[in-house]
Amino acid sequence: MRIRRTRVAATAVLAAVALTLGACAEDTGSGTDAGSGNGNASGTIKEGLKVTFLPKQVNNPYFDTSDNQGGKPAVEEFKGQYAQTGPSEASPSAQVSYINTLSQQGTDVIIIAANDQDAVCGSLTEAKAAGAKIVTYDSDTKPECRDAFVNQATSEGIAQAQIKLISDAVGSEGGEIAILSATANATNQNAWIELMKTELAKPEYSKLKLVATVYGDDQDEKSFQEAQGLLSKYPNLKGIISPTTVGIAAAARYLSGSSYQGKVQLTGLGTPNQLREYVKDGTVKAFALWNPADLGYLAAYTGAALASGIITGKEGEKFTAGKLGEFTLGANGEVLLGDPFEFTASNIDQFNF
Repeated sequence: MRIRRTRVAATAVLAAVALTLGACAEDTGSGTDAGSGNGNASGTIKEGLKVTFLPKQVNNPYFDTSDNQGGKPAVEEFKGQYAQTGPSEASPSAQVSYINTLSQQGTDVIIIAANDQDAVCGSLTEAKAAGAKIVTYDSDTKPECRDAFVNQATSEGIAQAQIKLISDAVGSEGGEIAILSATANATNQNAWIELMKTELAKPEYSKLKLVATVYGDDQDEKSFQEAQGLLSKYPNLKGIISPTTVGIAAAARYLSGSSYQGKVQLTGLGTPNQLREYVKDGTVKAFALWNPADLGYLAAYTGAALASGIITGKEGEKFTAGKLGEFTLGANGEVLLGDPFEFTASNIDQFNF
């Protein structure tokens, strides 16, 4: 599979500039086609919307980028009120009390990356009944529990990219590989892992053997220890895939300071600023990601479009997300950001996030 880069690369460059120079005010899309079945023919976003991001955990570099450097500038563009709140640990039920509080406070838009697709459904349904619009991003819930899902990339595209990257890194001889994931209940992680297994069953990857899947719970120290444990248990391991920004950074730190550097290949999903030194010292040959700032930016505009009546969550509806342009809702209220982008030593210095 060739990883397509055109659109995501363009938005990533825009975001890198924005993160360096500060977000610039953009057109809020007041001329947007309102789409079908909505009550706002002008397509104008309401001013003063209360928009709160509820990530899997706060003080996580990935969500700091998506929320504070993507969502916040977007909310400021359409003159809303931005906030971020959430648990310090990414446990299945940790987000429930925050959802209940936001509902009681009359929050217009709750944008959540679900730690567990089932644990938060009841409280999200109650928040919807109270008038909040619910947008999931990064990790989805069941469709009936929210109004829209902003998908960073298709699960199939992410899985295909991860297997292609580890195959290229390991080389034609193949060998044993392992997966270092986030939490065992993370909806997106589990979907990617199952599709990676499907991808590994293809003839072109017959020399790769998945021997283990471990979980670092999106905690740096635990992810570091899990990476260390993999090499202790599987001394012939040739590669690790870590489809989580916390996990890949921790694994890279471990490998770079060990005798396994250059011998055990590492790829996954990470940010350029986290992995720059490890790409340059050869620990990581290549990794992938969408632009998290763009993800948060799009999630904010999706929520605002819902709360303003521009869209209702039906397939085929269209709205404009500021500088990112026009988007169309797919089945089950899904909004797709784009394809994964591959970062290597040849391009990583072009990005700053």
